[in-house]
Amino acid sequence: MARMGMVFDLKRCIGCNACVIGCKQENSLPDGVFFTKTLSEDYGVYPSVKRVYIPTLCNHCEDAPCEKVCPSGATYTRDDGIVMVDGEKCIGCGSCAVACPYDQRSQVSKEMLDRGLFGEGQLTDFEKQGYDRFTPGTVIKCDFCSNRVDAGLDPACVVTCPTNARIFGDFDDPDSKPNRVMRERGGGQAPLAEKNTKPKVYYIS
Repeated sequence: MARMGMVFDLKRCIGCNACVIGCKQENSLPDGVFFTKTLSEDYGVYPSVKRVYIPTLCNHCEDAPCEKVCPSGATYTRDDGIVMVDGEKCIGCGSCAVACPYDQRSQVSKEMLDRGLFGEGQLTDFEKQGYDRFTPGTVIKCDFCSNRVDAGLDPACVVTCPTNARIFGDFDDPDSKPNRVMRERGGGQAPLAEKNTKPKVYYIS
């Protein structure tokens, strides 16, 4: 049994947002919707001030609050641990968005799709072919580019990262890239571990 997950190496992330652009393109995301974001935090006292970049995305929790509250069964977990949303079952109630402690859900509106990325209502050919996958009113989220994973590929955000700050693989495989790097660096830290959601995303610094 596989448990797909990701490790973020904060020492390697340079805040270039290539991952964000790669994700937007791979998933044809409309304006205002992001499956991954790169936050930043400054620390220290002048003149010894530093900045750390913090990548974020859906943490594909093993004990996922979003799945527990979904009344229609639209949110479910695949055998490999990737948390998915079935757009045909989603009723757009937003319960999952409220339950997610990481704020990693987005609701798609008809206005959002009609407006387009440039806000002029004239969709590009790229948008036209991509927006067909969305049903207005439903909720969407990162699915680790499950179609790529099924084809034996890494998620788009991983392959576009120029510094290899994102490490993706099977947490059940002791020799996988995420497990190896966490062993080498003394383990990883789960986001909001106190929430007990058992996320499959870890940070190392």
